Amino acid sequence: MTSSRATILDREPTEYVGAVSLAASLLEPRWYAAYTCANHEKHVAAELDARTVEHFLPVYSSIRRWKDRRVRLNLPLFPGYVFVRVALCNRLRVLQIPSVVQLVGFNGKSAALPDEEMEILRSCLSQGLRAKPHPFLTVGRQVRITGGPFAGLEGVLKRKKSSLRVVVSLGLIQRSVAVDVDVADVAPAF
Repeated sequence: MTSSRATILDREPTEYVGAVSLAASLLEPRWYAAYTCANHEKHVAAELDARTVEHFLPVYSSIRRWKDRRVRLNLPLFPGYVFVRVALCNRLRVLQIPSVVQLVGFNGKSAALPDEEMEILRSCLSQGLRAKPHPFLTVGRQVRITGGPFAGLEGVLKRKKSSLRVVVSLGLIQRSVAVDVDVADVAPAF
């Protein structure tokens, strides 16, 4: 008795290569940018803590002057975003948080951030290096940082008084951070 339906065993092994790589990408934890409601980044980070989801909310210290006093605030370095490390198959753990709008991506598909960039950013900021937000730039001189804790990152070269400052941009979320660097640690990017 023969059946007209083909079984899984009858198919060529090459047909499953794409399916296996797709399944592996769904199971592998990667860094994603979670877009949040305005001024809800710290609330989202607290919710991610409660759900035991690995996340990263870089902050910087800013002194704000009010009528009668000065206040030191810890503000998000990338306003509107919290970085999460999660497998795509577990993305609902992030998306079910009320203040999370979406994971940043293209054509309805979440786009992962480069692991190398995230690790460099995390390690540099954990060492207490100063950074502050900077407007996203699309024009300017591209440079590569060759030495120091930010080595390997590329950005736009700017001058601040007598020192150099490099604006490092994360193109996926169109946000930038300005960092102070030594003249010897900068080379043109090709």
